Amino acid sequence: MGKPTGFLEYARREDAVIPVKERISSFKEFHTSLDPEKRKEQGARCMNCGVPMCQSAIKLKGMVTGCPLHNLIPEWNDEIYHDHIAHALSRLLKTSNFPEFTGRVCPALCEKACICGMNDDPVTIHNNELYLIESAFKQGLMKPRIPKIRSGKKVAVIGSGPSGLAVADQLNHRGHSVTVFEREDRIGGLLMYGIPNMKLQKEVIDRRRKLMEEEGVVFETGVNVGDPGAKGKTVDVKELLKDYDAIALCCGAKKARPLGVKDFDKVKGVFYAVDFLKSTTKSLLDSGLKEGTYISAKGKKVVIVGGGDTGNDCVGTCIRHGCKSVTQLEMMPAPPAVRRPDNPWPEWPKVLKTDYGQEEAITFFGDDPRIYETTVKELVTKNDKLTAIKTVKVQFKNGKLTEVEGSEKEIKCDLLLIAAGFTGCEEYTAKAFGTELTERGVVKTEAGSYRTGVPKVFSAGDMHRGQSLVVWAIAEGRECAREIDEYLMGYSNM
Repeated sequence: MGKPTGFLEYARREDAVIPVKERISSFKEFHTSLDPEKRKEQGARCMNCGVPMCQSAIKLKGMVTGCPLHNLIPEWNDEIYHDHIAHALSRLLKTSNFPEFTGRVCPALCEKACICGMNDDPVTIHNNELYLIESAFKQGLMKPRIPKIRSGKKVAVIGSGPSGLAVADQLNHRGHSVTVFEREDRIGGLLMYGIPNMKLQKEVIDRRRKLMEEEGVVFETGVNVGDPGAKGKTVDVKELLKDYDAIALCCGAKKARPLGVKDFDKVKGVFYAVDFLKSTTKSLLDSGLKEGTYISAKGKKVVIVGGGDTGNDCVGTCIRHGCKSVTQLEMMPAPPAVRRPDNPWPEWPKVLKTDYGQEEAITFFGDDPRIYETTVKELVTKNDKLTAIKTVKVQFKNGKLTEVEGSEKEIKCDLLLIAAGFTGCEEYTAKAFGTELTERGVVKTEAGSYRTGVPKVFSAGDMHRGQSLVVWAIAEGRECAREIDEYLMGYSNM
């Protein structure tokens, strides 16, 4: 290592954050990068630790810690310290297709396993990665890598989320001809229409699309595969099976988990979080958030069911709309403020996290919007329009969820957003190809494989593993691409 004592000399320093009252006036990203000299110091904090747990992706007590992509983190941190951006980039791109995505939206499993974190703050791996890829784009290092030889094999990828993009990127660089079919008007899946602009500006996705197109990948947007009754352009599955040598199903797991309340879907003012977030992003892109073109929280008393990342994104979005109030319900107990002795490094730290949306709610409304161990019991309506919700405290006893007697409470609410996760993939594409689904609602594949029971049809990402992180989707896409390559060529050097 170029600076063996760096972790002793330099303290962790994260990217600066634009103040809450300033940043909520727009939907732009609100982190600003350190200057290059300070970033070099952060690269120097990476220890010569011998066994880099940061790139391990090991499962401990049911939770993964360390990078699922097995990024060569110590190597490119060292090159950042030496200001060798081109060398650092070459190491990063060996394992990661889209660092500009993971550098923005990944929860940094790598940092949770950083050995510096045993006794001090971990290395800013997440910020270093983003600095590296953005520096590479600015310096003109991200040039098209066009395959010199084509294999003559054609691959269709259904879905352009992170797993589909990874499959396409890998197989295209291998020399296969890849066409990506996407039912939305823009590529990206939940990167485009699930993650808000303030976490991932959509110009970043457009920039990657342009690069992939220059390298030979063909994108067909606004195309629905396997649903002849869909509006707009459709593609028949039989044609794909006939015209392509292999097919990768990467349609995600966007079947939203319903609210456990009778007839909730008939009440005006109740929406799934993914539809709410999509409406805002699409309106921003199409019309600059023209009134009447999106589900608005302006002046509304909002309740969000779900305490995860999507729920937090809804909080931040509602505040930018100008909501009157926002409350976030979470069935699970609040995590501890500090790490407990039974949750030691390098396990995933089970501690309370206050994300950007909650921070903004605290600033504007004075309190953390989250209410723990609480769920919706009943909707209060007037003329089928939501006016309030009745909540109840819950607790887990012997593995079962039970209500706490006498804990009912009414909360005024005229916009209810359901961010309770997903139950699997939307079934029509999988069924059109004749693939089976598991009990978890995802495509069934051979054990330890991405191959389905249908000849030349594979599956990866959330459609294969269930709802998960962007970094896992990319990792699955890479592995699926290698398996497809081996199927097409009889071997693989990927």
